[in-house]
Amino acid sequence: MTLDLAEIARLFAERGGVAYAGEPVSQLEHALQCAWLAEQAGAGDALVTASLLHDLGHLLIAEHQTLPRSPTELGIDDRHQYIAMPLLRGVFGAEVREPIRLHVDAKRYLCATRPGYFSRLSADSVRSLALQGGVMDEAAAQRFAEQRWAGDAVRLRLWDEEAKVQGRETPPLRHFLEAAARVMLH
Repeated sequence: MTLDLAEIARLFAERGGVAYAGEPVSQLEHALQCAWLAEQAGAGDALVTASLLHDLGHLLIAEHQTLPRSPTELGIDDRHQYIAMPLLRGVFGAEVREPIRLHVDAKRYLCATRPGYFSRLSADSVRSLALQGGVMDEAAAQRFAEQRWAGDAVRLRLWDEEAKVQGRETPPLRHFLEAAARVMLH
């Protein structure tokens, strides 16, 4: 099974209103803000699409819709960066999928290599960092940096951290689905 744009729109319509765990925005607001920040920074359609879909795994985990608290507060690493991968393969190329897959490791990398980055993380992001393996050591950071899509994953991650502003105006989902349509595999 793969996800087409109609199914992605349906997921956001049905589950996007759920709070983005521990943050003052919904899943949809977070996705739109991340994609908008990418677009404003001049990213191409592939990275804008990755930014929109980077947390799609959260929407695919039905149990998230009914949890009493954030998964991290319950000690759960949901591995959301991998959940959507099988459903996006065949729909989008590596230029969309790989930054999504690597965005969690990008957080671990940035905490290791960028002074002050850790202090910008929200409480939920700090909890998830611990569950996701913690700050990378020097060798792991070097291996991460050598990956082809690491730069895009880092850019996505930086937008991810900024995409948690209550009430921020963004274009609607359809605007970003049009960008996604331009980079779909045919």
